[in-house]
Amino acid sequence: MTSFVLRPADPSDAPRIALWMAQPHVRRWWHQGWSVERWAQEIELQAAGEHSRPCVVTLDAEEFAYVELYRVRHDRLAEYYPYDEEDWGVHLAIGDGTRVGRGLGRQLLREVADTVLRSEPDCTRVVAEPDIENTPSVRAFAAAGFVQYGQLRLPEKTAVLMVRTRAVQEA
Repeated sequence: MTSFVLRPADPSDAPRIALWMAQPHVRRWWHQGWSVERWAQEIELQAAGEHSRPCVVTLDAEEFAYVELYRVRHDRLAEYYPYDEEDWGVHLAIGDGTRVGRGLGRQLLREVADTVLRSEPDCTRVVAEPDIENTPSVRAFAAAGFVQYGQLRLPEKTAVLMVRTRAVQEA
């Protein structure tokens, strides 16, 4: 079994995250090919608030991905679907291009959703909103037990609302 380690990101991670976000396979969907300085500010801002938790993911002692866990009620996504107060959202970017296309995304998404649902007893749903054109991402969410709940028209994209429920975890 694959064992991921998630740790809170801090501003010292900004160079690595900025490099990952500049990779073509990430930049195309995240649109956050920002400078190291801007990433350091973003991580600091997120870590100081209640909205989201930026994390760096390690596998086999190598950092390879960036995850943001966020409370939907504090996010703009809350404007686009009938959210529950305790819904959590997840964003995932596998920055290490050598790790893309190997099934790690779906494994990581399943593990992250399971962990959120276990550690947040009032949370019954973990959601995501990948771009409808990002077929590998939509497939990874589906393989991790997320179900499509329709499309959302966000300012920068048409997204698929993907929902993972506690019932999937218990099945």
